[in-house]
Amino acid sequence: MTERTPADLLLLLQDIEHRSQQHSAGLPKEKPEQYWEGVLFSVVGMGVIAPLNEVKEILNYPSELTRVPGTRDWLLGMANIRGNLLPIIDLQQFLGGMPVVIGRRSRVLVINHQGLYAGLLVGNVEGMRHFLEQQHTGVPELSNNIRQFVQGAYEYQGAIRPVFSMNLLAENTEFRVASL
Repeated sequence: MTERTPADLLLLLQDIEHRSQQHSAGLPKEKPEQYWEGVLFSVVGMGVIAPLNEVKEILNYPSELTRVPGTRDWLLGMANIRGNLLPIIDLQQFLGGMPVVIGRRSRVLVINHQGLYAGLLVGNVEGMRHFLEQQHTGVPELSNNIRQFVQGAYEYQGAIRPVFSMNLLAENTEFRVASL
């Protein structure tokens, strides 16, 4: 067998690549499926989805809260999370529902939008899910308390889940002013 030089090997590899490209030309070019990602949770007795890019973190309910005098009932207090003060807001109560009953499935969804850093207490987080574009659907009838924060909906397990925008919530004047 004859010795091949590095230049010979390079030419051989280029020839293999060229022949491979010639034979792949007829293969179908599949468009990759586009997914939208969201966090499923419950609020005011309804399953909703928050865009994943609007939820910075999901925490357990803090063991200690410091109540802030002169604030609305839905502002539960301030928590020290890794050295940062985080206002904890009962999202369900803010939306006009009953206060969340704190249980082992209660979670705090942390948002940070345009300088507003806050934790939203919700009764139940089902987890993160991927949705296909064909699952996107129209928004069902909703009360105005929640409708103003909804941008679209997705079908999931036979139910319509509204997309609850944390950014719209953070931009809401009533939400930004918790004082009495």
